[in-house]
This record gives sequence, structure tokens and C-alpha cells, in this order.
Amino acid sequence: MKHSTPLAASQDLDTSKSPDFVEEKSVDNAPFDDNELIRTAAKVTRDLNAVRPMVYWSDFLASVFIGYGAMIAAILLESVGLAVLAGIISVLALYRAGSFIHELTHIRRGSLPGFRFAWNALLGVPLLLPSFMYEGIHNLHHARTRYGTAQDPEYLPLALMKPFTVPLFVLVSALAPIGLFIRYALLAPLSVFIPPLRKLVVERYSGLIINPEFRRRPPEGSFKKIWYAQEIAASIWAIALLTAVATGFLPLRAFLIAIAIAAGAIVLNQIRTLVAHMWENDGEVMSVTEQYLDSVNVPPPGFLPALWAPVGLRYHALHHLLPGVPYHALGEAHRRISDALPQGSTYYRANHPGLWSLVVELVRGSASDTPSRPKTVG
Repeated sequence: MKHSTPLAASQDLDTSKSPDFVEEKSVDNAPFDDNELIRTAAKVTRDLNAVRPMVYWSDFLASVFIGYGAMIAAILLESVGLAVLAGIISVLALYRAGSFIHELTHIRRGSLPGFRFAWNALLGVPLLLPSFMYEGIHNLHHARTRYGTAQDPEYLPLALMKPFTVPLFVLVSALAPIGLFIRYALLAPLSVFIPPLRKLVVERYSGLIINPEFRRRPPEGSFKKIWYAQEIAASIWAIALLTAVATGFLPLRAFLIAIAIAAGAIVLNQIRTLVAHMWENDGEVMSVTEQYLDSVNVPPPGFLPALWAPVGLRYHALHHLLPGVPYHALGEAHRRISDALPQGSTYYRANHPGLWSLVVELVRGSASDTPSRPKTVG
């Protein structure tokens, strides 16, 4: 599966004036790639690109059912201990269900009929995170000449920034639910009548990004209808929820618990994002191998990564190497590549033991002039 989509081509690849055209010419000057790794990975995983609809649907629907069921339990249970436990289960399940937004940007059109609509109806709109905020954004992160540059919406050189940036990066995400209510219940309706505000909303508040310098372009073509449909639905839902709380129809306690659970899922995703890459690039165009090594795998035998990096995200470096492999096949892809390449291969340098070591080394690297990589595992 290709990195770019028709949307990306229409929005960001106008070669007559886009800097992407110039960058593509400079690829020949990129640093050396480990061609053995690239060829071997492609060869041994050639049969793993097919999506298994039953896996997607059962995994997603089970996660949604458990997530909302545990949320209701957290609201209704009188025991504080049991309510907290239910809340934690809800956070983990809804976080897993939400992680399928990443798969939406990579699956071929038509391979999972109805899945995008179901994801938005059951999770994206209710949590005020419709998929248009990620689709058309994430594909830019995978563009070969954008990754790690100022044009990458999902990259910040955190390892090269001040130490306080790391905790701030996580803490600010806890306020995301408040920001989303402001965006959909207030700014979106007002922007219909105020063109300058609409421009601001589209450029700055319509993408799940971490690069504050990135500006999103207005939607075009068929994606424009999808964007507007999702945005209108999210706005109606946000206004309805706030109205229900204001009129007493929805108890404030229930609303706050739901918001806390949503915030917990977003914070967990932000922590996972914090260790998805090494964040050591200072804006230069990177080779495929460099992009792979700047990304992180946390392979078995560890169990916890299955919770904080679900839906294949524990193989994030491998995903950057083989973005066309669906999440349910990444484990098998990892095993095959590991068997095919010797222990001294570049492949193993992207494997890391766990969350804590990655966080510690990121903070340590940001506190020094020379970022350091955590110990890799074979």
C-alpha cells in the first residue's frame, strides 16, 4: 500500500509550487540506506498485506463494548475502588478502540466496507475526535521527504529541546477534552459566519498534530464532504451534551467521569506518542533506514506494551518500514524478519525493552547536548 493517498496528492503535492517537488530531487543525496534490510523485509512479508475484516471488526467492537460498559459502571458504582477500577478498564478499552484511527489512514479504500463510518459513529464523534482530524494528516508523516522535517505534522525534535518540554508534552494533553468542546461547540458554529475564524479553525484546530508550526490546508474533492459531515455531527453532539448538562438532563457527575475517562485515554496516547520515536532529527530529510532507526519497536516478551501500544503500535518502527502491513500481521512480520536477518543487522537497533527506559533516556537526552539512545534488545 502506498503512503500517499489521492487526498494527499490533491492537497500537498502540487509540484508546480510545493517544496516537496524540490525535496524529491534531493533524495539521491540522502544518507546511505540499509538495502539488505529493506529488501529482506519486503520479501519475507509479501503475503502479509491482506486485511482480515473479521479481526478488525471483532477487535474494534469488543473494545467499544468493554469501554462504554466500563464507563457506565464507573458512573453507577457506589464503591470508589470499584468505580476507579472500572474507569481504568474503560480508559484502556476506549484507547484501544481509538487507536484504530491509525488503521483508517492505511487500509485500502473498499477493503473494510463500513468500518470508517462505524468508527466515527461509535467512537470518533462521541469522543469529539472524528477521523478527518487524522486522515490527510498522518499520511504526511509517512511521506519520505517530510518525515522529521518542519513539514511533518507529527514530529517534534523533543530529544533536542529543553527537559521541561517532555512532561509538558504529556500534561497539556489532559486538557484536550476541554479544547475539543470549545472547538466543536463554539468555534465551529461561529466559523460558519466568520471567514477569518474559519481559516484559523481549519489551519490550526482541525488536525491531530504535535508540530505547532504546521498549518493544514482546506479540504478538497470528495474528502470535503466527509470532513463537513463529521464536523457537523461532532458539533451537534458537543452542543447536545453541554445542553444536557446545563439543563440537568445529564448529571454533572456522570459527565465529569466520562470526561475524565476520555482525558485518560488521550493522555495514555500522548505517552505512547512520546516514545514512538527517538525525536532526534533536527529537520533534515532522512533516509528510509534513518527513519526506521528514529522509530521504536517494543517487541515481546513484554506484556505491558500490548496495553499502552495496542493495535500494532508496539511495532511502530516496523510500521514505518512496511506501512502496508495491517496491524494484526505485524507480529508475524517481526518474527519473519528477525529469523531472516542476523543479530548484527540494523533491524535489531530499533527494538527497545520498554516504556520506562525510553522515557528516561528521552529526558536524559533532552538534558544533554548529545541525545543518547536507550539500550536495544535483540
